[in-house]
Order: sequence, then structure tokens, then C-alpha cells
Amino acid sequence: MCHPAWRRALIAAQHLRDLARLRRVRDRIDREYAQPLNVEELARDADMPAGHLSRQFHLAYGESPYAYLMTRRIERAMALLRRGDLSVTEVCFAVGCSSTATVSTRFTELVGMSPSAYQRRATVAAAGLPWYVTKPVPVSSRSEEDPAMAPQLP
Repeated sequence: MCHPAWRRALIAAQHLRDLARLRRVRDRIDREYAQPLNVEELARDADMPAGHLSRQFHLAYGESPYAYLMTRRIERAMALLRRGDLSVTEVCFAVGCSSTATVSTRFTELVGMSPSAYQRRATVAAAGLPWYVTKPVPVSSRSEEDPAMAPQLP
């Protein structure tokens, strides 16, 4: 029978080993976000059961490994969309996603707008214009029809 102090020490040591493994998993996701990754493969490489990895990762980082991966992919997609030289579909594949619908849904959840809307705003911002300038202001045809309605300059 283990003494309670020894038991606590063993549990603490295992916890530290798990945290080191979780950090390696997180670092791998950060490095290989564009590669096909899944929890089973990450868990196997970390020498942990997949369910345990998912639960511990969520406890340590506040989201599941898959959610963390998608967040990294969306962050990279934002950078590529700001560049403006790739289409949304090309960006989707460049960050490791095979479904534009999945990226679009997750992008909208995290960023608050669709990838194409984000790209339009980024393009306008890069040109030095505020985003609202992209919407054309309706021109009243009344001033053209009636000269009395046209603004008078001093």
C-alpha cells in the first residue's frame, strides 16, 4: 500500500509528464496545421489514449485538439486573405482544409464575417480606405433633374 505522500508525488509526476506531452501535441499542431491531422494520430504519437488526450488538452488549453487546430488554420487563413493574392478556395486548401464550407463556417464563428467579406475589407484597408467606402453611396437623381435641388456653392 502506498503512503499518501508518495501517492500524491506519483500523481504530480504523471501530471507533469502529461503536460509535457500536451505541449508537444500543441507545438505539433502549430507547426503542422496545414497537414492532415487527427486526434487518434496525435494521441498515438503522444503515447496517450485519444479520449484522455482530448480531455486533458481541453483542461490545459480550453478547447479540444480539433478546435485548436481549426483556430490555427483560421488564423493562417486570415493572414493569407489579407495578402489578397489567393481566392478563398485556394486559402482553404493552403491551410489544410478540404472543405470550404467547414472553413467558412468556422471562420465566421471566430471572426464574425465570412472569409470573402474579410478579404474584401482587408483589400480596402490595404488601399488605405476605411471599409465602409466599399459600399457605393446612392446618388440622388433629383439633383440632376431639378437644378434647384442641387447644392449651391458659395
